[in-house]
Amino acid sequence: MRLKLVRENTNFDFFSRWKMWLGISGLMMLVAFGSFMVQGLNFGIDFRGGTTIRSESPRPVDIGEYRGAIDTLGLGDITITEVFDPQFRDDQNVAMIRIQAQDGQEAVTVETIEAVETALKEVRPDIKFISVESVGPKVSGELINTAIIAVCLAIGAVLVYIWLRFEWQFAAGAVLALIHDVLLTIGIFSELQIRFDLAIIAALLTIVGYSLNDTVVVFDRVRENLRKYKNRPLKEVLNLSINETLSRTFMTSVTTLLALTALFVLGGDVIRGFVFAMIWGVIVGTYSSIFVASAILLYLGVKRDWSKPDANAGNQYANIDA
Repeated sequence: MRLKLVRENTNFDFFSRWKMWLGISGLMMLVAFGSFMVQGLNFGIDFRGGTTIRSESPRPVDIGEYRGAIDTLGLGDITITEVFDPQFRDDQNVAMIRIQAQDGQEAVTVETIEAVETALKEVRPDIKFISVESVGPKVSGELINTAIIAVCLAIGAVLVYIWLRFEWQFAAGAVLALIHDVLLTIGIFSELQIRFDLAIIAALLTIVGYSLNDTVVVFDRVRENLRKYKNRPLKEVLNLSINETLSRTFMTSVTTLLALTALFVLGGDVIRGFVFAMIWGVIVGTYSSIFVASAILLYLGVKRDWSKPDANAGNQYANIDA
């Protein structure tokens, strides 16, 4: 007996209120954009500038001990990570302490660095400080610009890919769904003021790929059914296609969320922001594949004179049971 997340031969009507779903998505995008404009993002060290101190100790790194010593200084955003390298000796335990630049200062002062080193030596007298590196506001500004360019290029590449593989209506639906996902992810980080750093940019690009994969599976089935049911209305074809791929969609989303939830609970503070972005991205990506991308395709319409003979191309994985 197999566990099924979705029963066979589902017949849900996803488009009975498709205008309402588009309206809700548009409202959420406006709220996300408004939060970004009013509150902004809680940029981490990567984007605000700061200093990285590399330490070494013969005893294992205790991140809680390190953080407890530094938190008494009231320096704001501090990230502590252990560095692993197979070439390290058994008594070579390396940690990276990253301190954000204080308000009104372009970089962490020498006095602040000395205070951090003194605090760590009080709890770990055998600690050594190997190097100190600073990231100034100019470099941080360049990182922000580069991150924006990376996300825009990724979405642009998706537009070209979908346009060439399908039709421009499919491309418009897919790209607007990706913009929806990225904007809502940025909005939740702005609303909750969760630290936003380069790891979150990596999460955004991953969300783009995940959401696109989900959308392409649905669109492949739509294209197949448009050839198969030439006289059916587009709304019925879209409903049929989503119901046929619903099992696969739920299987992918649920298994991904199980792994991400474990990482969120057990992975520690270092990757928690990245994992939170991925969890949120999987949820909104699954939602947008059905209620945004497909609804926009329904609104734009699509031509029905398909000439390609192979109606099953690209759909061999769409019927996986969940």
